[in-house]
Amino acid sequence: MKRKAFVCTLLAGIAAAALALPAHAQRTVLNVYTALESDQLRAYQEAFNARHPDIEIRWTRASTGVITARLLAERAQPVADVILGVAASSMVVFDREGMLHPYAPANLAAINPRFRDTDATPSWVGMNVWGAAICYNTVEAARLGLPRIESWRDLLRPEFRGRIVMPNPNTSGTGFLNVSAWLQMFGERGGWEFMDRLHDNVAMYTTGGSRPCTMAGAGEFPVGISFDFRANNVRERGAPIEVIFPREGLGWDLESFAIVRGTPRLEAAQRLADWASSREANELYARNFVITAIPGIATRLRYIPEDFEQRLVRNDFTWMAQHRDTVLAEWQRRFSAKAEPARN
Repeated sequence: MKRKAFVCTLLAGIAAAALALPAHAQRTVLNVYTALESDQLRAYQEAFNARHPDIEIRWTRASTGVITARLLAERAQPVADVILGVAASSMVVFDREGMLHPYAPANLAAINPRFRDTDATPSWVGMNVWGAAICYNTVEAARLGLPRIESWRDLLRPEFRGRIVMPNPNTSGTGFLNVSAWLQMFGERGGWEFMDRLHDNVAMYTTGGSRPCTMAGAGEFPVGISFDFRANNVRERGAPIEVIFPREGLGWDLESFAIVRGTPRLEAAQRLADWASSREANELYARNFVITAIPGIATRLRYIPEDFEQRLVRNDFTWMAQHRDTVLAEWQRRFSAKAEPARN
């Protein structure tokens, strides 16, 4: 009887293992293209996988301009299933190219209507706002006798010649949101005149939006034009920088998500979209940004002013998308001589 019981137990175990094999084999691999910062991705992935352990996210990460160019190059034969954490201004371009699969995620009603595509079934939905900030190394400024910065136009002063780094808008979403904001704030003629004069003081245009602030924090250059998350992060780590939000207003964009049209993994993509619009996800975004797509969630970040939202310029994503190619080509023609070589 004991032998018979043992054999029955063994057979039951083999059967259970056999049943478990197909479940493991059916684990879905989801290709997700993102421009999110590397130090944000882990928390997002862990939270999603806690709810959906059967979906493996395979990230392709690069700066916004690089990801945008890659998605456009692949539009005839898409590799990505989902786009997550990419600028809304790029999403509008993708939508115009017919690259996105409209989908209303489960928590859509809770999303601020300003932070999503306006169609009833949206092609893209926002996650959080990121906006311009200047990282100003106070130790280097004192050593060099540099003046205080309160305005974008303060950066045109001759004392800053060769002492500013900013992102290249062709590769960086932060770079593009600044360039497009200057053109919208100062007008086309005034915007290019401002950038011509700023160019005289720029030492280098970096490939990504974080690097100017980390360089300023390390004292490589006294001034880095960057964005709010990285500025707050570098300052919190103890770098001797002042985080400055120029008085004329701040360029900004929305980190957003969308499903790529034609994905063979649509159900898994929809589950990621549902999670990305959830309150849980927005609470994670709020650890990094003061404005989230669901109102009332974001918490205070130490070095970001309470009136940050009121400082954002009036922004037209449709204008940004329509003029993107022309603006980037003109910027390249004028300023590319100081662009940092592409980083592998």
